[in-house]
Amino acid sequence: MTLNGWIQILVFCGIILLIVKPLGGYMTRVFNGERTLLSPVLRPFERGLYRLSGTSEATEQHWTTYAAAMLFFNLAGFILLYALQRLQGGLPFNPTGMAAVPPELAFNTAVSFVTNTNWQNYGGESTMSYLTQMAGLTVQNFLSAATGIAIAIALIRAFSRRSMQTLGNFWVDMTRSIFYILLPACIVLTLVYVFLGVPQTLGPSVVATTLEGAQQTIAVGPVASQLAIKMLGTNGGGFFNANSAHPFENPDAISNFIQMVSIFAVGAALTNVFGRMVGNQKQGWAILAAMGVLFIVGVAVCYWAEASGNPLVQALGLSGGNMEGKEVRFGIATSALFAVITTAASCGAVIAMHDSFTALGGMIPLINMMLGEIIVGGVGAGFYGILLFVVVAIFVAGLMVGRTPEYLGKKIEAKEVKMAMLAVLCLPLAMLGFSAFATVLPSAVASVANAGPHGFAEILYAYTSGAANNGSAFGGLTGNTPWYNVTLGLAMLMGRFLVIIPAMAIAGSLVAKKTVPESAGTFPTHGPLFVGLLVGVILIVGGLTFFPALALGPIVEHLAMVSGQTF
Repeated sequence: MTLNGWIQILVFCGIILLIVKPLGGYMTRVFNGERTLLSPVLRPFERGLYRLSGTSEATEQHWTTYAAAMLFFNLAGFILLYALQRLQGGLPFNPTGMAAVPPELAFNTAVSFVTNTNWQNYGGESTMSYLTQMAGLTVQNFLSAATGIAIAIALIRAFSRRSMQTLGNFWVDMTRSIFYILLPACIVLTLVYVFLGVPQTLGPSVVATTLEGAQQTIAVGPVASQLAIKMLGTNGGGFFNANSAHPFENPDAISNFIQMVSIFAVGAALTNVFGRMVGNQKQGWAILAAMGVLFIVGVAVCYWAEASGNPLVQALGLSGGNMEGKEVRFGIATSALFAVITTAASCGAVIAMHDSFTALGGMIPLINMMLGEIIVGGVGAGFYGILLFVVVAIFVAGLMVGRTPEYLGKKIEAKEVKMAMLAVLCLPLAMLGFSAFATVLPSAVASVANAGPHGFAEILYAYTSGAANNGSAFGGLTGNTPWYNVTLGLAMLMGRFLVIIPAMAIAGSLVAKKTVPESAGTFPTHGPLFVGLLVGVILIVGGLTFFPALALGPIVEHLAMVSGQTF
């Protein structure tokens, strides 16, 4: 580890902290329907869209209506994206003549982008037409991100309101997420990326003649626009197969830093939105602090493991850490930082191959996803995910002091705890359940490139990434098979909607409750004690659930590496 590496990490953390309050204040005004700098331009379009669609911003929805609207909207998005892939061979904006996407792969990809996962069992530049990339994948990047933000805002309203039956309007929250937050930021980011050298064109691939006289086809396309939303919306699906390791998607260190900041910006700011809406910004800072502790520990372990390298290589007289699979332009520190950022959020974009990390270095991205993507997490999804753990932590605190648990004046009772645990436990069901089947199914095992614990880690990582709606690939696994396309798609659906529905049920229960005044026995939820309790509950739940699987994979692989055995 080097001083330069730590400076890069600290500068990143500092920039995120500087963004949180101003962006959180802006987002709060947006979702409260207040005037913003963009209102004079966007407000007429917003009102026109409501009139066109028959929606009124004055009409709010019960949690069941809100959730149903969300489900039907996402179902429609899935059907349209699936159809677009299957029909792309006969549709326009297909200059390279891409054929229709096979059924299982089209299913997997449609589910992937609708659930904000963006798992890619295909090479973008060799499989998807420009129309599919723009009208299908990029559009879903906006819609899936806006869905996550809308659900988070609905849950925040549940804590900030009292004795009510409604949580807002899904259509209004979606519209405002896109109009006022995602779209304006992505327009600016797209222009910045184009300035830095990222392609943005509808022209066909470029054919170049090499120095040896051979012909090389260089894929281009509308890259910058998809890059902007894939990072800001924590989607992660790259235009190119190499994702952000491709120089057309990530030309230099400046673009790389902008992408890392974009991944965390909205998710971190939502903690401030929460604090503002509940009337106490310290509550939001406490949740962000818990996220920050888990993030810093993960970065430190991953950076240390990769900087230390493999002792078997060091025995040969070589040093410099583990550079295998790293982004050589940015080095070990930035590659490790990017890996932790992209898996702490449900982004999944990569600049290094996690399969080539050391056992412990690769375990950190795996743990980040196993915890439910609650360390900032996906836009909206990370915040409502950590609020589920807040409910569990408050319940545990109530048991410790022998009184009914309360959070922000709302009593946390059996219904809320049951719904929170249902949401928390559906993730290991998908991650571990499908992994167990894949490790004994010959056709699934045949897709694994490595033997032993590393091969098991490749399978475990795939289903963990899918269920956590992350989308990053460990590598070493051939995922474009009927088994993995279908089962990974099912894991993505479980990880997205089996978390959202219980979260909305909790919101519906809490919004109807009265606020209980604070008393001498009220547990303070804005200080270090609460932060420590929340971090402890997250780690204990994650440890009890996933430690046996980690012991069979990266932990035993590390012990084998230390003893001189490789796989």
